[in-house]
Amino acid sequence: MKLIVQIPCYNEEKTLPETVKDIPRNIAGIDLIEILIIDDGSNDRTVDVARELGVDHIVQNTCNKGLATSFMNGLEACLRFDADIIVNTDGDNQYNGADIAKLVQPILNHEADIVIGDRQTDTIAHFSFIKKKLQKLGSRMVRLLSGTQVSDTVSGFRAFSREAAMQINVVSSYSYTVETIIQAGNKKLNITSVPVGTNPKTRESRLVKSIPRFIMQQFSTMIRMYAMFKPFRTFFFIGAFFILSAMIPSFRYLYFFVIGKGGGHIQSLILATILFIVGFQVLIVGLLGDVISFNRKLIEETLLRVRRMELENKKVKKNEEKKDV
Repeated sequence: MKLIVQIPCYNEEKTLPETVKDIPRNIAGIDLIEILIIDDGSNDRTVDVARELGVDHIVQNTCNKGLATSFMNGLEACLRFDADIIVNTDGDNQYNGADIAKLVQPILNHEADIVIGDRQTDTIAHFSFIKKKLQKLGSRMVRLLSGTQVSDTVSGFRAFSREAAMQINVVSSYSYTVETIIQAGNKKLNITSVPVGTNPKTRESRLVKSIPRFIMQQFSTMIRMYAMFKPFRTFFFIGAFFILSAMIPSFRYLYFFVIGKGGGHIQSLILATILFIVGFQVLIVGLLGDVISFNRKLIEETLLRVRRMELENKKVKKNEEKKDV
């Protein structure tokens, strides 16, 4: 059983040594533990420090492409390096590395496909009252949209089984945390949480530069992901809202028409007609989205099979090379 711990990094030369140092090198049930660094176009000594620390693998983006892209590049690389379990942690040493053993245990016990580290944000001293409340509200919305019970949905400390990692396809360029949970929930992957510890704050978050912007980015990701997996339901409610709204001016016009004053309230009839047309058009968009959603599922299934074949062929070729040697 091989575990690879991936660490997306952007200018983490100061915090990377402690992050790597905290990663356990022996875990019960794991035969081999390796560390993979994804350098997201750093302009400091992050890559040099990683080499000095003796990390096993380094993946470098040609420029700064963002956390979501770095995360996916890391998953792809870990799969190529034959990881059975992949743990993602942050390069700022936010999470307690010793808790990696707790993260991987449900996967080792075949109880979960994905495990999220619950930071128990109420206990984190440097989190403001507003940030704690927003985190709880956001997590509640993600649970509702994904059908999961993840308590800390924006935690980047998480473990993936090999099968789960092959099924994840992040399309956002901002962050992967919320998107992967909504994807996993809709793909019927089993997700669980375990409590984990955090270390003292080492720097300001580069992802949360502005709370309003962070909220808008995460909210748009939630809506986009839910609409991608449940298009008909999403557009049905929107269309139903317009159609039901059209009832109000319709009944208003009908009332005045019955009492003989309909001519003076033609604007109500026009408004109702517009709302009815918009509502039915939205429902049609939902039906088209539903058809597209089925095509997306077929494409993802094809991609998964191709990925499995590529990785299996690579493993066979590697075994053959070992025999030749």
